[in-house]
Amino acid sequence: MDKDWMKMVLTVDGRISQSYFDGVSSFIQFARAVIDGQGNIRCPCLKCVNFYQICPEDVRIHLLQNGIMQSYTIWHEHGEPRVSDNIPHSEMRDKQYHDIGGIDALVEDRIRAESTNVTQGEEMRNFQKLLKDSQRELYPGSKEYTLLKFVIEAFNMKVSNHWTNKSFNLFLKFQNRVLPKCNLVPNSTYEARKILSDLGLSYELIDACINDCVLFWKENAMLDRCPRCNVSRYKINCGKGKKIPHKILRYFPLTPRLKRLFMSRMISEAMRWHMENPSDGEESRHPAHSDEWKDFDIKHPEFALEPRNVRLGLAVDGFNPFGNMSNSYSMWPVILVPYNLPPWLAMKDSFFMLTLLVPGDKQPGIDIDVYMRPMMDEFKELWQTGALTYDAFGRESFQMHATLLWTVHDWPAFGDISGKTAYINHRCYLPENHPERRKKAAYNGKQEKRKRSLELQVEKIQEQLNNINEVILGKYPTNKKRSRHEPNWTKRSILYELPYFKDKKFRHNIDVMHGEKNFCENLVGTMLGIDGKNKDTDKARKDLEDKGIRKELWLTQQPNGSYVKPRASFSLTIEEKEAFFKFLKSVKYPDGYAANISRSIHSTNGRLIGLKSHDYHILIQQILPIRMRGFVNKEISTTLFELGNFFQDLCSKTLRRSKLEKLEERIVHILCKLEKIFPPAFFDVMVHLAIHLPCEALLGGPVQYRWMYPFERFLGALKKFVSNRARPEGSIAEAYIVKESKVKDGEPSNHEDNSEAFQQESITSALPIDIEDNIRYHREDVEVEIIERVGPFNETREDNTYDEDDEDHEIMGENINNEVGDDDEIPDADDMDPDMDYDM
Repeated sequence: MDKDWMKMVLTVDGRISQSYFDGVSSFIQFARAVIDGQGNIRCPCLKCVNFYQICPEDVRIHLLQNGIMQSYTIWHEHGEPRVSDNIPHSEMRDKQYHDIGGIDALVEDRIRAESTNVTQGEEMRNFQKLLKDSQRELYPGSKEYTLLKFVIEAFNMKVSNHWTNKSFNLFLKFQNRVLPKCNLVPNSTYEARKILSDLGLSYELIDACINDCVLFWKENAMLDRCPRCNVSRYKINCGKGKKIPHKILRYFPLTPRLKRLFMSRMISEAMRWHMENPSDGEESRHPAHSDEWKDFDIKHPEFALEPRNVRLGLAVDGFNPFGNMSNSYSMWPVILVPYNLPPWLAMKDSFFMLTLLVPGDKQPGIDIDVYMRPMMDEFKELWQTGALTYDAFGRESFQMHATLLWTVHDWPAFGDISGKTAYINHRCYLPENHPERRKKAAYNGKQEKRKRSLELQVEKIQEQLNNINEVILGKYPTNKKRSRHEPNWTKRSILYELPYFKDKKFRHNIDVMHGEKNFCENLVGTMLGIDGKNKDTDKARKDLEDKGIRKELWLTQQPNGSYVKPRASFSLTIEEKEAFFKFLKSVKYPDGYAANISRSIHSTNGRLIGLKSHDYHILIQQILPIRMRGFVNKEISTTLFELGNFFQDLCSKTLRRSKLEKLEERIVHILCKLEKIFPPAFFDVMVHLAIHLPCEALLGGPVQYRWMYPFERFLGALKKFVSNRARPEGSIAEAYIVKESKVKDGEPSNHEDNSEAFQQESITSALPIDIEDNIRYHREDVEVEIIERVGPFNETREDNTYDEDDEDHEIMGENINNEVGDDDEIPDADDMDPDMDYDM
């Protein structure tokens, strides 16, 4: 069959070629031979990459809009025969799996992999059992369901609907009675879970000391008392039953989960995307285009030669599993995400790997290193030795290695993982001859002569780490705390045990999500005078008096002994606050653009209650600069516009190196302007961290791969797994294993199957539009750019707003006094960046 049309997408004038139109039509006609029971086929466009199944007409539109995969030269997913696989088991012939998808296709891939890798007797027995279960009919004459497929889908229903073990047992017994005799339906949850465990979907239980000193693992596995604090491993149990440990770490081994990525033909092909789509050097759309990725390739060429070697990001955050914002219970999952995948798959929660579930009820703090020990040992093995892995796409086995690219977490976890907190002035980042350095009254009454760089040298960090005294982890009473005169490192992170970690330029991400949230929270709280969020307090005014600066804002003592606080230029009056709240209530957003911020407004007591991180994301970038323009002077309004524009450029999906270099200069000037407006108390550590964000974007790429939004959503899904509030960790672990089996060995299903929004009435049903007919009718005149902008119509209303339940974090580590700014001189309004758009 002629497939040259796949490379003839555009004509010389940029239009879709006639050959490509005709080729798409012939492909659709060819693929109709393998249409499934729901009338769908796999879509080989550049966005779906044979991952989703949709109707043939929608596939046609996708191919015209997005183009076809150039590497898809053998249409094996659409009926074209494959090259025969040399698999040692005769029962694994290709014809046995012809034209199957979903769970069946991925179970086939897993069995192919197992047949290549099994070496030990126990592994061989497990493989043979898995092969048998994947072929056994659920009941005599069942053509659609095998025993393995039934167990996977039944467990998925259990998790999705929060069934208890008792209700699931009743369901299995009911199925046993309804189905024909001699069926293979398991009799209990225990029997069904035994079948599922053969897929490698399991986790390890590791006891931990109640004081977080050690794990009772490996050399400590047989101990009954902690070797450091001598506290008993078990709770006091007067009965004769099983001993109950104080704490249990749940460890989900990483290696088998990485192997499963390559057991799917589609995912295995996608894991090569980073090598096949290099950057031009100026634009960055993926971590593979970042400086850190490229620098790692230069330092470790052997690792870079194999594109299937996995690069992982590590995310850590604590959350309350009971769905409230209380800190009374804090559980800490450790999540890994593979960055080899293309942009449309990399941050999907389907590919997030829960590796550790650190138990509550108290947060581990810097002692989280104790719980990360099993994962770190596996990381070392994956780096040095690797693991023999079957590649379903390449039909071969290879030695897979893995590396930790960086970590992602909010600020409290940043201190726990990295071991450091910091605070620095801002004028010291300006050029040495900048006039702002010589101003005194506008800042802290002193000229700024220090010179600091936004990039801390790796050698300097290593020197500080080498001087750290040994830190004994654990919370037992005799543990010594760091003295004040020592450098503000709380520990040497366990991550530095990785042989490549100390040479990395970029190790830990500053979370842009919480950075925006805390920055905007300071702005809104201070300008509106919200109790608990206002940085312009009486103590802040006394700080100004103590420093002898901004005399017009000092507290004035009255004859009766009371004090009057003069109104600052950034403070809103009562009437202005009411107008601001009225404006927020009146704003209407497009579907999925933002949450309903108006529901958080309590104008009677002048507060904004219940705002989420995404709400602050919208406020600081769009709403605040526009509405405050009528309430504050031009200098403050201009600075707010510059700040909002800074975060807009920073959060772009495609970053340009030249623009990021300008962002570094802009944020320094913005913070210096803010120092002249707000009191010193405004500039806490989260405000300061904004100065490092452009440099991190240069090193790590777009923030969409490095902020906490997707991981917070994942934590929200984990909360829904809690069915037994007395054992939340166990509930989450068991439910996650089941959900993992559905995703990894059952391919993520169509969005239309899972989203309740697709069951709602179509908002365009009153006016149906046939996009495909329009494209066909105007195909001589339509340009590719227009088709890309229009895209296929989505006849459903989706709510993509972000909603995290628990963001009330407490900064941990040492508080270091700031030395920044005050207001005496107002910046010149003409000194605005010409590259920015101030009319948002």
